[in-house]
Amino acid sequence: MPKHSYDELCGKKDKELEDIFKQGKTPGFKNLLGSEFRGFNVPIITKILGMQKFKKGFFIAPGQKPDGQEVMGFNVLISQKEAKDKWVALPNEQAPKRYGFYRVYKVNQQERDNKYPNALLLNYGISRNGLHPARLLRDYLVQVDPDNPNLYLGKAHFAIGPLRLFPSFFVLERYNPIKGEIGY
Repeated sequence: MPKHSYDELCGKKDKELEDIFKQGKTPGFKNLLGSEFRGFNVPIITKILGMQKFKKGFFIAPGQKPDGQEVMGFNVLISQKEAKDKWVALPNEQAPKRYGFYRVYKVNQQERDNKYPNALLLNYGISRNGLHPARLLRDYLVQVDPDNPNLYLGKAHFAIGPLRLFPSFFVLERYNPIKGEIGY
């Protein structure tokens, strides 16, 4: 499997990213837990819409175990005005806005969201999200390089009834440890 960098992946076209994604391996929970990852939605339209940059964090919720079948995750609202290489949480770094919580588990071939068996599924369809539109998201996540547990490629889908609509790829790279209370 070829080596890739964060910046290189952020600049690739969907067809190239699809090929890389299909070759990716299932991430291990232990490589995700306790960290926030800087995220970049690849399509330029996300920059225009003010949602190109974000963070994702991964944690163990009450009742879960680090060696269990699933963990939890969240998104962090990020300033889009900062320099390309800075991910600054809003409203501030000491009290980041965490939203769009999701369950993280290995893709199950018996479930509707089973397109990529080599991936983890980030399932936002949980009651914690209430009526927030994030509840429609179903993201697949792979590790692009087996020797680099800090770089991941994601593929987002909107779940609308039985339909799964693909809006974009995203790239994740380990950025910082989770700080403070998660608020879950």
